[in-house]
Amino acid sequence: MFESIDAKKKQARKVVTRLRKHYPVAECALHHETPFQLLAATILSAQCTDERVNSVTPILFEKFPDAEALAAGTQAQVEKIVKSLGFFRAKATNLRGMAQRVVEVYDGELPRTLEELITLPGVGRKTANVLLGTAYGIASGVVVDTHVRRISNLLGLTESQNPDIIERDLMAVLPKKEWITYSHRLIHHGRQICIARRPKCTECPLLKICPRVGLDPLE
Repeated sequence: MFESIDAKKKQARKVVTRLRKHYPVAECALHHETPFQLLAATILSAQCTDERVNSVTPILFEKFPDAEALAAGTQAQVEKIVKSLGFFRAKATNLRGMAQRVVEVYDGELPRTLEELITLPGVGRKTANVLLGTAYGIASGVVVDTHVRRISNLLGLTESQNPDIIERDLMAVLPKKEWITYSHRLIHHGRQICIARRPKCTECPLLKICPRVGLDPLE
């Protein structure tokens, strides 16, 4: 669709301008009060909606408010709280493993580099980018979730379905100052307007610049 990198950069600038106007407040949808709570919530959000995660984290954080408390919790205790989420056993294991490593290796303080964060159980690039961008304002990369993957393809900013390649594509065309907020805004857009099975294209603030790659023509 946009063959040159310069054409994609021009398209990306148009996209972020319209997203910023339509979604002036770019916030993470996961409820949290501390960076540690954000990291825990993001681990739980794998293959699960933010709404479902937000329904269990108040109980989790009341019992385990920080790394030290969670590291001391038992597998059974954590599983009981997160049981309503998918893959709850693996997620409980990752949560406890993450907390234990944070306590043992980092004295209870979360590291602030992507390289260190991805050594924690349950933490990959996406989760590390969420934490660094949302909690610390560090633009380490672009968060690629299902909404970002799908809509970035529709907009012609990437042709890949691979999250790692998509992230590289987006980092190459988006201004670095937009890396953090682009994902937040696109996630809101994907939930409100560009809905996967029933996109509201005629209501979309991006319609005039969206090539709608892969969608049927509008009638």
